[in-house]
Amino acid sequence: MPRTAAILLAAGSGRRMQGAVADKVLAPLAGRPVFAHAAAAFITSGIADFYVVVYRDQRQMMNLSAYAPTPSVLVRGGRERQDSVMHALAALPGDITHVFIHDCARPLIRPEQLVALHKIVRREHAVVLARRVTDTIKEHRGEGRLRTLERTRLWAMETPQVFDRDLITRAYAQVVARKLRVTDDAAAVELLRHPVALLENPHPNPKLTTPADLAYLEFLHAGHPPGA
Repeated sequence: MPRTAAILLAAGSGRRMQGAVADKVLAPLAGRPVFAHAAAAFITSGIADFYVVVYRDQRQMMNLSAYAPTPSVLVRGGRERQDSVMHALAALPGDITHVFIHDCARPLIRPEQLVALHKIVRREHAVVLARRVTDTIKEHRGEGRLRTLERTRLWAMETPQVFDRDLITRAYAQVVARKLRVTDDAAAVELLRHPVALLENPHPNPKLTTPADLAYLEFLHAGHPPGA
């Protein structure tokens, strides 16, 4: 019987928060830690049979454990995001068939989006939550030369990103074998030339990266909290 796991990534260093908070995934958002909002969305959705929470250090692990879904294991992260994902994949039980990978610095993910992604991955084997790019994007080619990219073909990647367990495991094996650095999981799957479906997100799902983002997340949550 197919079983699904969710990898909840919380081990990021948060350097770009410039010391505004001690730990961005534990920063308060509407009275609860940022991590708790992401975890609650997964719990409400009911899509996962198992969780892997990826933490940075022992102190953070103790704080995260209070909000971790069950059943779960807590796994120490690596130096880079891709190392953390690979550590989490190695910790999955053998009967897991599908894997959600979510950056918990995106606390506004909605349960209904998780359910939709779960349906799509069973058909397409790889799917990413994403939004259309609305700005005009230009490539800087040096010496003041610019090239305008076709906006209708551009998408900004978000998380969760969801895959067949075998597919994402083979993809990261390629990353290791080729000594590459990837910034999201879909980039690893692209190495296998496997298609990745996109689910357009009509709701804001920003990542907490800078101090200004926390106020923006508070504003968004107050206006239309996930699940409301």
